Amino acid sequence: MSDVSPSSAGDTHADHVIDPAMISPAAVEVTRGLRDAGFEALLVGGCVRDLLLGHRPKDYDVATDATPEQVVRVFRRARAIGRRFKIAHVRVGREVIEVTTFRGPPPPEHGDGEDGGPLTDDNVWGDLDSDARRRDFTINALYYDPLENEGIDHVDGLNDLENRVLRIIGEPARRFAEDPVRMIRAIRFMGKLDFTLEEGTEKALRRSIRRLADVPPARLFEEVLKLFHHGRGERTCRLLQEFGMLSILFPVLSRWLEGDGAGIPPIFLKGLESTDRRVAAGKPVIAPFLFAAALWPAVNHRLDSMRDQGRAAV
Repeated sequence: MSDVSPSSAGDTHADHVIDPAMISPAAVEVTRGLRDAGFEALLVGGCVRDLLLGHRPKDYDVATDATPEQVVRVFRRARAIGRRFKIAHVRVGREVIEVTTFRGPPPPEHGDGEDGGPLTDDNVWGDLDSDARRRDFTINALYYDPLENEGIDHVDGLNDLENRVLRIIGEPARRFAEDPVRMIRAIRFMGKLDFTLEEGTEKALRRSIRRLADVPPARLFEEVLKLFHHGRGERTCRLLQEFGMLSILFPVLSRWLEGDGAGIPPIFLKGLESTDRRVAAGKPVIAPFLFAAALWPAVNHRLDSMRDQGRAAV
């Protein structure tokens, strides 16, 4: 990657870092549509990160100063969704582009305790700089203008990307308290991208694990699917165990993950290996397969117990 030069909007990185040919035409169309309507609009987040790493993104996010209602008025095939975090979905052909409004700073006081607590309403609008500082990790707070072929970096994310370091933006413990799912996302990025955690981020994560118990099961289920379906599921699973999160996400495995000599059940690892091979080969993967592999040790233990008691297994 080339040098980063200063800009009034932040730091801009060279135009040849991202190959424009790899960008979804739908994402460019949405960006142009918002610009033509008089709004700011930039690609942001994981799609920019992946493009900088030379990977073709699976989906695209656009950040703008337009509110979700204004986005819906710009595009005929658009709708606003969400409550706590309101966004807009714009359909272009078969592709859906997620459009988020620039977020403002969080309320000065929220939640209980020294590190605050979860944000219950994240619909405070702001500008590009405040939006960047509200995102989770520095490598996910990079913006890219596909019309001008220029990137913007407000949080030194490009440097972390080059050094393969995962660093949360802001005070780590408070950011994990705002949304504990960020801890799961940290493990996913470590596994998927082979990044290491910045020291302060790692210390806060280890201290904040207990907060995952407050996350609704529906959100945990959604994040678990992302954890194991990106092609590095086995590595991700071992990271989850290392950080004490595997037994929280899969409590049925707790008896095999605790105690002397205990480890991840081989059948679960085999399931993850198989899933990783299918992802690498471009084949479809399904969640029930991995959940069955995770549940099998408990089922098998129950069957053995029934046999020992002289009871027939159904």
